[in-house]
Amino acid sequence: MEKTRFLSNRQLLSLSILRILVGWHLLYEGVTKFLTPGWSAYGYLMSAEGFLSGFFQSMASDATILEIVNLLNKWGLLLIGLGLFIGLLTRLSIYSGALLLLFYYLAHPPFIGIEYGFLTEGNYLLVDKNLIEMAVLLALSFFPTGQYIGLDRIIFKNQVN
Repeated sequence: MEKTRFLSNRQLLSLSILRILVGWHLLYEGVTKFLTPGWSAYGYLMSAEGFLSGFFQSMASDATILEIVNLLNKWGLLLIGLGLFIGLLTRLSIYSGALLLLFYYLAHPPFIGIEYGFLTEGNYLLVDKNLIEMAVLLALSFFPTGQYIGLDRIIFKNQVN
């Protein structure tokens, strides 16, 4: 970790905790989708708004594609969350998580004039939790938090990200 000696242990600990928290959130979201009988992304995709709404709604309209999306969503959340939580393949988990969150953001962008037919957990304008978590992950990509606290420390013991 000589490359990151400019960071104190407290700074690396703080960044690692941030990674673990985002990981827990994504992991828990994946677990709940597996535990919810009949869970599907159908409603989420069909209620998409914004300039890519047609793309997301077309995914929901095709049963085969919807099943693939459902599997990718559940397994993606579970594996990305687990990777972030335990610091395993952290860099891959970070970029995969950021991409997934970008899709969530684009499906339901918090833009002026867009109204959704379901309750949201707050009032947003341009910035929502998906964008914030995506920015957190992209910022974390610059720090070897998985090598500080995580299984990457064992796997990549002689390398620095």
